[in-house]
Amino acid sequence: MGSFIVEGGHKLSGTIRPQGAKNEALQVISAVLLTKEEVVISNIPEILDIKNLILLLEGMGVEVKRLDKGVYSFKADNVDKDYIASADFVAKCAKLRGSVMVVGPLLARFGHAYFPKPGGDKIGRRRVDTHIVGMTKLGAEQSWDQSRKAFYLRVPEGQKLKGNYMLLDEASVTGTANILMTAVFAEGETTIYNAACEPYLQQLCKLLKNMGADIEGVGSNLLKVRGVKELHSAEHRVLPDMLEVGSFIGMAALNQSSLLIKDVSYENLGIIPDCFRKLGVVVEQRGDDIFVPEQESYIVESFLDGSIMTLADAPWPGLTPDLLSVLLVVAIQCKGSVLIHQKMFESRLFFVDKLIDMGAQIILCDPHRAVVIGHDHNYQLRACNMASPDIRAGIALLIAAMSAKGTSIISNINQIDRGYEDIDQRLNAIGARITRQ
Repeated sequence: MGSFIVEGGHKLSGTIRPQGAKNEALQVISAVLLTKEEVVISNIPEILDIKNLILLLEGMGVEVKRLDKGVYSFKADNVDKDYIASADFVAKCAKLRGSVMVVGPLLARFGHAYFPKPGGDKIGRRRVDTHIVGMTKLGAEQSWDQSRKAFYLRVPEGQKLKGNYMLLDEASVTGTANILMTAVFAEGETTIYNAACEPYLQQLCKLLKNMGADIEGVGSNLLKVRGVKELHSAEHRVLPDMLEVGSFIGMAALNQSSLLIKDVSYENLGIIPDCFRKLGVVVEQRGDDIFVPEQESYIVESFLDGSIMTLADAPWPGLTPDLLSVLLVVAIQCKGSVLIHQKMFESRLFFVDKLIDMGAQIILCDPHRAVVIGHDHNYQLRACNMASPDIRAGIALLIAAMSAKGTSIISNINQIDRGYEDIDQRLNAIGARITRQ
């Protein structure tokens, strides 16, 4: 699994640039299955989850060419229809969370698809009801295949997918994306209400429209899709990863360092910069860059009535749940207290026991809420041996270790590698001391 040996206490300085967005890349790469023609995608992060998805596509018969670093062409003109119904394919999908995104394109184009229980982070229940209910509303039949531990979705013989109105039970990003990709070939008009509207979902819509899809309402929670006969070739560039941007802001703050983060697509960061400002972190916009200056102290704001600051996740344009782990770690050294409320996943805060071992003052109220009482840098965290439970907790533990006194060991770093490309090398270039074993 590999480990990071982290020598803490070194300040960061210089410039760093975020990678392409993992969550967008998983969606747009899956969308190439909707056409026989070539699709070229650039700024793809070459991380473990993306590499595994590309290998999955190649196993299906998709022709993949690496044109340059982060630039790939995909041509799905010879997909093996027998293989996508095989037990081997279903087993591989079950090991990769991102594989959920191929279900919609396969169902739309070939009329059938398996939907295994997805793998990925161990952060609590991750329902797939929204995906499957949406697909059945478009005319697919679903059944449970006990031997493969997967749902089987198929368009009844002699029938076609048909547009329909649906009100999603939750504004699921992957659910919206999957239903959207299923609907592009459905006859008539599909209305998706309570749709997710994250920038990455908007990017998927942009690619689909460039491929010939007919979509209205992009950027809102009400999408309308009019079915078309086929899609064609297109080119697409993935946005910078907002989660990396937030992680780098957190690293600078916890280490009392100055850092310039380049080419962040500031307009697509939503309230992320303001959430760090609520913790007292100065976040300066410089064109499309962010500068975080070195600060002596970070004073947590209170609400106007004087009550304790609360940071909670919410559907876009609210705060993405993937950054709460980083904000929690930053709060450890702020002046004041903050309540972190993780509404979506019930196991995502369990990593705080390691932070408590390092000397953080954190009260875990329940699986969804934690109160952080800041040290105001009067007490330095101590080094610790720990394991990364998921991508975002992993980067939060890495940030904590970088600020700690002594040398920490973080194991199970494949979880971090799933979401962050060459993170040790990139951080060492700006002053960190991280050794990979």
